[in-house]
Amino acid sequence: MPEPKWQKSSYSGATNECVEVRTVDGVVELRESDDGDIVVRTTPAKFAMFVQGIKAGEFDHHGGLNI
Repeated sequence: MPEPKWQKSSYSGATNECVEVRTVDGVVELRESDDGDIVVRTTPAKFAMFVQGIKAGEFDHHGGLNI
């Protein structure tokens, strides 16, 4: 079976500077598109809480950081 493809946000447009996500064997994986060798893995529940935090503005104060 082929590995699931990486998906990026529709907000990214045609740029390659975005975060990509996929699910493999029940684990959510994230990576930065321009440095695909580094992959962060988490559970679906923790990822959902992270996305909720983003939508709620919990990380807006990091806007000036280049992380």
